[in-house]
Amino acid sequence: MSIADLFDSEFKSRNKGHFSAIVRVAIADGDLTNEEKNFLDKLAVQLEISDEEYAEILANPLKYPINPPYSYAMRLERLYDLSRMVYADKVLGPKQKEILTRFALALGFTPGNVQYIVDKALSLLVLNADLDTFVYEMRHMYK
Repeated sequence: MSIADLFDSEFKSRNKGHFSAIVRVAIADGDLTNEEKNFLDKLAVQLEISDEEYAEILANPLKYPINPPYSYAMRLERLYDLSRMVYADKVLGPKQKEILTRFALALGFTPGNVQYIVDKALSLLVLNADLDTFVYEMRHMYK
């Protein structure tokens, strides 16, 4: 196996883990809304998830582990995607916030500030922040 193949395989595995985490958030409340399904469809294309992989992950989202990204910027991008899924139906319940908190911890955010990070992330989505604004605000939230 070449280095390029190894990199490709790891990249694909990370994308599947990220996608499965978002699927878990989407189905946490028991149903998949049209808005959530549309978001998953678009994200699957962005993450290069095939139709077969999509169906497999939808059927068993626990199959793939969450692989936290190495860089803080990538963690914020993944948090943005997860937060958007939590807020996709424009309803925030305690279960959705709890799930987002667990995934934020899995992404590598620390227990000491994870509640603040989750609250900040969700408040930015209420304000319809795009990815660039989200990352900027999250990086500068302590200043």
